[in-house]
Parts: sequence; structure tokens; C-alpha cells
Amino acid sequence: MAAYVVLLRGVNLGPHRRVPAADLRGAALDAGFADVRTLLNSGNLVLTTGTSGAVTADDVARLVTDQLTGRVDTEVPAIALTSDRVLAVVAENPFPAAARQDPSHLQAHVPFGTVNEAGIARFDLQHRGREHIGVADGIVYVHYVDGIGRSKITADALDRAAGTTLTGRNWNTITRLVEMVEDLS
Repeated sequence: MAAYVVLLRGVNLGPHRRVPAADLRGAALDAGFADVRTLLNSGNLVLTTGTSGAVTADDVARLVTDQLTGRVDTEVPAIALTSDRVLAVVAENPFPAAARQDPSHLQAHVPFGTVNEAGIARFDLQHRGREHIGVADGIVYVHYVDGIGRSKITADALDRAAGTTLTGRNWNTITRLVEMVEDLS
């Protein structure tokens, strides 16, 4: 059975879009997925297709979104990545030193559509901070040298530059998700 990573966008960051890990797991199980595991309480899910009928990553995201909407009474954007795609996120990282030395300040931003690489390049040239921004294989990577909380590079600003919605995870989370998906493969 194929293994996938599912990432939710913008959950549990404040009083809105609260998605307890138990509801996320329950939604996936109700959709027919198997080997369902969550990581942290921030919208990270690893699963196999089980009896869901999902054939593609888009199928996985749609089924999880549909079931979760019924459980939490609000639509929460979800994107699914194949195990190969998650491994590529790690392999293509343009900031390997940051991944080793400063993983909590390195984020991979996964797009819900196609990233406008020229838009990200323009944004990188125009921002005044010390952050490093790169795009590889359609993923936007940002090393927040001085910390994410101090950065003026917000999720909304990245979305505008990329021309699509993104959802970011720090490198510690990415590496843990890789370990989890490898355990299922």
C-alpha cells in the first residue's frame, strides 16, 4: 500500500481552525485510510491508502479534507505528498548546512499549486532581512537566520510571491515525517 504525508494549512495557530489530532486521525480512518499516525498537534498526518480507494495524492487530500470538514465543521485545506515526494523535499533542500546546524529555523513551504519561481526570486531580492530563500523542485525553502518569529517574511507574503497557497513545516518536522513515512513503506 502506498504511504502519504498529509499537511494541513493554518491549523491550531490561534482560536480559529482548531483541529485536534484525534479528529484528524478519525477523519482519515473514516475515509478508509490505514496506518494513520499524527505528528504534533499542528496538522501533520502519515497514512497508507487502506480501503479509501485513493489512487493519487490529490485523492488523499480530497478525502481527508471532506471527512475533516464534517468533523470540525469548517473546511481545512490539506495537501498530500507521496513518500517519494517527501524524500525529494529533503534531497533537493538548497540549504543543507541549515538543515544540520539550525533545523528549527529552516522551513520547507509546500505549495497547493505551482510556485511562481520568478515571483519568489523578486521577493528574495526585495526583502531586507537576513533570511535565505530558495526554490527547488517546486518547494520554497526559507532559512530564518534570526528566527521565524522575528522575520517579516510572513505566510501571506510568501503566498503572494509564490502565486499560490503554501504550508510550511520546520526541518525537524520534515525529518520526523520522513522517518514516519519510511516506517510505513
